[in-house]
Amino acid sequence: MAPAVIFLLVWMIVPLGMTIYYSFQNYNLMMPMMRGFAGIGNYAILLTDATFWDALGNTLVLVVACLAVTVGLGLLLALLFNATFIGRGVARTLAISPFFVMPVVTGLIWKNMLFHPVYGLISWAMRSLGLEPIDWLAHHPMLSIIIMISWEWTPFALLILLTGLQSLPEDQIEAVRLDGANRWQEFRHIVIPHLGQVLYVVVMLESIFFLTSFAEIYATTSGGPGTATTNLPYYIYLNAFFQYDIGLSSAAAIGAVILANIFAIFLIRFVAGNLNAGSAR
Repeated sequence: MAPAVIFLLVWMIVPLGMTIYYSFQNYNLMMPMMRGFAGIGNYAILLTDATFWDALGNTLVLVVACLAVTVGLGLLLALLFNATFIGRGVARTLAISPFFVMPVVTGLIWKNMLFHPVYGLISWAMRSLGLEPIDWLAHHPMLSIIIMISWEWTPFALLILLTGLQSLPEDQIEAVRLDGANRWQEFRHIVIPHLGQVLYVVVMLESIFFLTSFAEIYATTSGGPGTATTNLPYYIYLNAFFQYDIGLSSAAAIGAVILANIFAIFLIRFVAGNLNAGSAR
């Protein structure tokens, strides 16, 4: 396994090392000759930049909201599709199909075919009901981004949770039903503990992807209006490719790495604590 491990370390450590290096440098592509050691200057600028704090807050809101929607809705759909009904195979296929749509395509579909205030399907439905159409991306930009990302990632949660449900032994369900447990007790004391590890995997993987959400924002709101939908990845993109400030964008990237690790540590401890408590019971 040594070659694979070495390749993986080089693949991760070299870009991270270069990012750390440039975060301590004065390096702007518009002034390539004016380079030098900046110390913690880039980090000081970052911490006093109101846009950075807006991006940080938007990132946390986006991650928490999308996790709540995708995990909750994915669990509900998994319970539904775990039951036997006519056309279940077709329904499962249609339910997971949004996951195979590219993020940029997802943004364009929702922007032009659903959220558009004139030609969008939602606007047509509202006019049919006698209601005034809403320009979702202008008036509710963060909610629109959350809806798009949740639509794209709910099938992932559904697929993983449905696989976990199908591994639940039938004799356990039959035993608790014979003991007189109702549906809620069955769900709370049998299904949820059984899905503990699966939920942990879903939350961890989705958190990583939600922290790096970019394409949906790029294709729809461009971080606006103002900074309403600017998250950390889009903030880094703006500094690197609009202001050409490699030093500041590298410092922001290190901030994003730190945030991801802090989020992962708290999440791991929270989930592990709940799993240990469930095992103790």
